[in-house]
This record gives sequence, structure tokens and C-alpha cells, in this order.
Amino acid sequence: MNKKLLTGNLGYPRIGAGREWKRCLEGYWAGKRDLTSFYEEMNRILIANLNKQKSKGLDFIPVNDFTFYDHMLDMAVMFGVVPPRYGYDGGEVSLDTYFAMARGSQKVAACEMTKWFNTNYHYIVPEIGEREPELTVNRPLKAYRFAKQEAGIEGRPVVVGLYTFLKLSKGFPAKQLEEQAERFLPAYIQMLQELEQEGVAWVQLDEPALVTDCAEEELKLVEHIYYAIAEKVPGLRVMLQTYFEAVDALPRLVQLPVAGIGLDFVHDGGRNLAALEKLVWPKDKMLGAGIIDGRNVWRSDLTEKSKLLRRISQCVAPGLLIVQPSCSLLHVPVSADSENSLPPVIHEALAFADEKLEEVRLLSSLLAAVAGKEDPALQESRDALADLNRLPERSGSQSAKLAAQLADLPDTRSLPYQERVQVQQAKWKLPLLPTTTIGSFPQTAEVRQARQKWRKKEWEQERYEAFMKDQIQACIKLQEELGIDVLVHGEFERTDMVEFFGEKLGGFVFTRNGWVQSYGSRCVKPPIIYGDVTFQEPMTVKESQFAQSLTVKPVKGMLTGPITILNWSFVRDDLSREQVANQIALALRSEVEALEQAGIEMIQVDEPALREGLPLKARDQQSYLDWAVRAFRIATSTVKDTTQIHTHMCYCEFHDMIDSIKALDADVISIETSRSHGELIESFEVQDYDHGIGLGVYDIHSPRVPDVAEMEELIGRALRVLEPKQFWINPDCGLKTRGWAETAAALRHMVSAAESARAKLGHK
Repeated sequence: MNKKLLTGNLGYPRIGAGREWKRCLEGYWAGKRDLTSFYEEMNRILIANLNKQKSKGLDFIPVNDFTFYDHMLDMAVMFGVVPPRYGYDGGEVSLDTYFAMARGSQKVAACEMTKWFNTNYHYIVPEIGEREPELTVNRPLKAYRFAKQEAGIEGRPVVVGLYTFLKLSKGFPAKQLEEQAERFLPAYIQMLQELEQEGVAWVQLDEPALVTDCAEEELKLVEHIYYAIAEKVPGLRVMLQTYFEAVDALPRLVQLPVAGIGLDFVHDGGRNLAALEKLVWPKDKMLGAGIIDGRNVWRSDLTEKSKLLRRISQCVAPGLLIVQPSCSLLHVPVSADSENSLPPVIHEALAFADEKLEEVRLLSSLLAAVAGKEDPALQESRDALADLNRLPERSGSQSAKLAAQLADLPDTRSLPYQERVQVQQAKWKLPLLPTTTIGSFPQTAEVRQARQKWRKKEWEQERYEAFMKDQIQACIKLQEELGIDVLVHGEFERTDMVEFFGEKLGGFVFTRNGWVQSYGSRCVKPPIIYGDVTFQEPMTVKESQFAQSLTVKPVKGMLTGPITILNWSFVRDDLSREQVANQIALALRSEVEALEQAGIEMIQVDEPALREGLPLKARDQQSYLDWAVRAFRIATSTVKDTTQIHTHMCYCEFHDMIDSIKALDADVISIETSRSHGELIESFEVQDYDHGIGLGVYDIHSPRVPDVAEMEELIGRALRVLEPKQFWINPDCGLKTRGWAETAAALRHMVSAAESARAKLGHK
């Protein structure tokens, strides 16, 4: 082999190297940037993103992966999928309506938001209604033209596949999937025909839903969709792109009338490769080989990747192979260039989006290189990973040894819940339908500036702690004035619910600019777990103790759970995720015990990301749930019977894992329900759940303040399926991103709704 292989990318981070995208959005929402300025800045960011990829010499550069909020929302408005409550009457959807669907407003609730498969990215869930789909504007065509005119790039438009779009939408019964596909196909095909007429050579249709468990009728529907596209758009070459796991139906997929198929060879468990080696790959199809990990930040072992690529190349004819990342690079930071404050050994072992594209280029060249002439970059890669693995923090710690002795670790409370709850009720004497919040309160500019000054050593420790005490005191005072029953300290000292703990545990490092998009303009900077996770000293006791000293009401200690820390971090790849989770659990167990010893006997261990790590295929899910639940229980099971363990989960589908939620054995769990309009309650209409539970009664991700009647309606519906004695009343999630005025107003309404519900039940 002496010719460079084709190279491609599937998607690039939207946010800009310095999060310019986030600031542009928030400036527009706040009225500090007009529409003209908004578009100019967004175009500048997009051009920079395109030129970055162009500089890597890629053969396939994605366009239409850039968005003002979310790619699924883009698809919805492109086809006029706008719920009636927004007053939409056809035609191109306005930017204000677009953002109202994403964020809500004072007049109308936002669309539901949930996780994009098993990632930490959240998408806006399209609500399919009775309005007939229409092509309101051809977004992929506009993106193609823009890239060509502004960056000289012959881009490959990226569009969510129709099957995946409908599978992830709501508003119709699952049995109507075929009917809905028929409704959407004319507009979808029109969009592709306009691309064909423009002279577009390739289009990338993303179908990650094909890596889930697909029923036979669904596979037939996929075949129908792609045969219809091939018939109506014969001149456009389609790359059917999958990612995140293996495709069980690969033998059928290769028979589809598409010009190429993209597969994930990183997160497939070896199944895609095994299936490929049994196939006779068609001589008229390209294979997009996703072999650079698009979901983690470590440099690839190029020696091993070269071996994998050679095996893949033996399955396809020359000229048919494209080297690419395993999925869109949306899930990793932009560039590792600025991370020179990290220890050199760790910095050299990192690869963010830009570095991953360089690895794609390098792998293509390596496979085509003349035998005996090794690229120096290959040895550089080997040396960087060898240096990382020699770090003493990578093995031998007490935490690692304990985690290895998993069978001997206690993971059950001394009393079962039904006995435990009696002694807890006697101790706490809470009213019926107790009210609480999820943990964080508004992080104002003043709070963020104080943290910055402290980090930069412009403030001494004493001044910083005094400032934080003032914030905690004000927070406790407000909650008491509002009449909330179980209080929190507000978490003003925490930048992020994972980063805060990672900074205090051994085995973590932190980037300067390693931001990734979570939802909308919300970006997170995941910690990097590079070594054994170890407990150093108490992390939350000081603030929790101070808050409790200000009130006679109970104050919850607030921790992030082991699975959320795992799933919201970039994790070392030399150990299994289960092993790392158990190390984290042991460290958190020490913190739980320290809180209890300090007199904090309500402790919330949040697991919003529990479902996020769930494998996409049913056959693999129970194993994950078993060790994830075990990790939570290892962290929380050594407390006294009277100590109440809370947990929180948000924006996930839980109907298929109620048993695992119950197995956590948390005394109280709070779950989001407001954006899904109480649909989760349906799960409890058919499944028993006897522990304490709080179903969120308002959406904190929107600036809208719901009225009392709206919350009363959600409470009333929940009480039709749950016992009043087990029901708690709380917001959906933490209040960190909200302002103080809207927070106070919403919580006041929440307490009023709770009081009204108690009165209806004959309690005060």
C-alpha cells in the first residue's frame, strides 16, 4: 500500500476555542448583542471551525454540524415541527421561536430535553404534531453554500437520518413510526434533492439509532426509507453513518442502496470488526472506519490503531476506506495546545479535537507508508503513552487495592428501607409532602468573581471564606423565609459538581480550556482521571457544618455520586470503568462518614448521570446497572439507620430502569418531570416504588416562573399514583444557572403549591 488513505471528520465542536459561541448566545439572550452582531459573530466562529479542519487536509469535512443551539432542534424547525403553543403558522421558523422551543419563555414552556444516547450531550426532543411536515428552509444547503463561499470548502452536509430523528421524537405511539416516516419522507427527500441539484457530491446521514436494539419492522422501515431516497435522489452519494456502538444488522445495512457506511471501531466491543471480517464487503461502497476515539481525550496508541486499520483494510477493496473519528468530535474539547499548565507527562498524552484530526491524518499516512520507513510521530506517540503508564499514581494505591477486593466491600444498610423509614420519621418529624431543593443556588457574577480572585491569590483564604459564609447565611435565611422544610447550603464554593470533588481527590487533573457543550450554551469542563482515585481529606464538611449551625431545620450535605463523577469525567483507559467507579465510591464513602460524624445526617449523593452510561443494547445493560448500583451503595451504605440518604437524577428516561433505581436503596430520590409534562409518572402507574421520591415540579433550565396552579397540577397527578407519605416536593434540578429573583419567586410558588396539596389531604 503506497497511497494515502482518504480521511474525514464527522462533526466538530461548535463552541470555539475560547467558548466564543457561548458568549455570543448569552449576549444575544441578555439583549447585549443585536441580531446583526449575533449573526456576524456566529459566522466568524463557523469559518474558524471550517478552516481548522481544512488545514488538516481532510478529504471529507462536515458542514451543517454547526448550530445555534442543538442539531435535533435544527431538524425539527427545518421541517416545521413546532408545537402549537408557540403560535407558529408555517414558513421559516423565527430565531425567537427557535430559542423559545429550546429555553422556554415567561409565556410558554420549553420543549423536553434529554440525553443524546449515552453521552453527556442533551438534545431538544421534537414534538411531532398534526401539522404536515414541510421543508421550511434547507439548512444543509445553506451550510454547504456558506462553507464553499467563505472557506473554499466542498463540504459534506451532515443531516440526522430520518429513522433516528423519528425514533428520538415524541408525540406519537411507537406503532406509528412507519406512518410518521411516510409523512416526513416527501419533505426529507425534497431537502436531499435540492442538495443534489446544487451539485453536492456526498451527504452524511447520521443514524446512531441503528446501534440500538432494532426490531424487524424497524429494519424494514430503514430499508424502505433508503430505497426511497435512492430512487428519488440517484445522483447524491449517501454516507450512512453510525456511531457509539456496534451495528447488529450490518449484513443487512451493507445491502442498502447507499454509497458508504460509517462504523464505530472504538466503542463496538470488537463486534463491528468481527461482523466485517465475516462479510463480503460490496465493491461499490465506501467504509468509514471510526478508529480514533471521539469521546475521550487520550492520545491513541497508533501502533495498535495501525494494526486495527490494516485488518479493516483487508476487508474492503483499495480506495474504499476512509479513516475518521469514531463519532462527532462534539464530545471532546477543541484543542490541547493551551494546556501547558498540566504536568508535561499528562499534557503530552492528551488529544482533543484538533489533535484527533491530526491522528486521523497520521494514521492514513502510516498505513500507506513504505515498509521500513516509520514516521517519527509514531515513536513520539509510543513514548508519550509509555511515560503516562509509568506514573506511580497509575497503580498500587490503597484505593486500587481495596477496589480490587470488591466482594469484601459492604454495600447494604443495616436495616431495610421499610424499617429504616420509621426511625427516620421519628427523628426528623417532617410534615407531609416535605419541600426541599436539589442543592445549588444562583451563582451570580459576584460569586464567580470571588472564586476567581481567590484562585488568582488576589484574595486571601480568610477573606474568601468570609465571603462564602455570607452567601451561605443569605441562602439559609431565604429558605427559612420561604418556608422550605429541608435546606441546603447553596454550593457557592463549587464551580462544577464534578470538578469540585475532583480537585480534592487524588488521581485527577484539570484543564484550563477543556470545555465541551452539555446543552445549549451550557458548557462543562470535565476533569481528567489519570491515576488511582484516593480520598485526601474532608471536602464538604466545613460548609455543611456552618450552614447547619444557622438553623434548626435539617441541612443536607451535598455530594456527587461515583457514577456521575465517572461519566462526567474523561476516564483513564487502562482500567475498566467499573474499577474506576469503585475507587471513586470508596473515596466518597470516607466523605459520607465524615459528614455523618460532623452531625450532618441528611446526605444527598447525586447521580444525574447514572443512565448516561447505560449501554445502548439491552443485552449489555444489566451488567452495567449492577456495578453502577453497587458503586453507589458502597459509597452510602455504612451510615446509621437514622441518617437519610438522598439522590437526584435528571433528564433521562427512567421507565425501563425503575428496578435499578429502587436497588440504589436511597431513602429519597428526586427526578425531573416538568419538561416531560409528568410523563414519568406513568412509570409509577404500572410499577411499584415504595421509597421516598420527589418528582420535580418546575423546570429550572428555563427562566420562566411557573404559577402555583401549574405546580399543583403536577403534584396532584403524582399523588394519584404515589402515597402522600413518600412524596417530596422540589424543583427539577439545581438552581445554579438561575437569577435570585426568579429563584425566590419559583420557590415561593412551590411552597404555596405544597401547602395547598397538604390542605387538600387534610394536613397543615
